[in-house]
Amino acid sequence: MSDRTLQGLSRRERQIMDVLYRLGEAGAAEVAARLPDSPAYNTVRVLLSILERKGVAKHRRDGARYVYAPVVPVHRAKRAAASHLLATFFRGSPGAAIVTLLDVARGSLSPAELKEIEALIAKAKSEEARR
Repeated sequence: MSDRTLQGLSRRERQIMDVLYRLGEAGAAEVAARLPDSPAYNTVRVLLSILERKGVAKHRRDGARYVYAPVVPVHRAKRAAASHLLATFFRGSPGAAIVTLLDVARGSLSPAELKEIEALIAKAKSEEARR
């Protein structure tokens, strides 16, 4: 399954996957309780089945209920989401996205986070200089 599968989800399917990533795994009732606009339980069950057929979710039995979890590891889901965000809103420019994220986060970054960002920028500069 490709990361494009994650990008091809409907709004509600993405919301369900967001819940599964946040919780790690959940039953249909837990998912329904955490979704906006309170969809019907049966609607969530059908959508979870669709997500399973699409290969982005899986289930296991826990007694009488099914517990669902994401199939795509979180690091791949993050990359797919970032790629989609870059293509959709930033014309593929990581620099523009970073500037926007820093602007949004202004005043809320810890000294440790700022140090980590500085180190990543320094590493990128040194790698670029070697090319």
